[in-house]
Amino acid sequence: MISEASLPDLDVGYFIHSPTTVAGHFQEYGSPGIDGEPIVLVFASDGGGNLFAIGDSGRIWRSTTASWFDDFEMVAASLQEFLERLSRLAAAQP
Repeated sequence: MISEASLPDLDVGYFIHSPTTVAGHFQEYGSPGIDGEPIVLVFASDGGGNLFAIGDSGRIWRSTTASWFDDFEMVAASLQEFLERLSRLAAAQP
């Protein structure tokens, strides 16, 4: 179990937000509209400002721009797959 993670030197940088941050963002911005996902929480971001969200289905979505209100594209079938991808990025760095 992790509360949050800051990986600024991994590729463009990845930041998994704390539960407090996730809850605050949900209260302030609401849930991003993603078709077929009734509940979506933004839980991470990258150094380019793109957001990562987890849907009710467990799928992981990435914003196509640095915005809560633009399109999101699916990038992983599960949180485990998303974290494994980050692990492979870390292992490949010199």
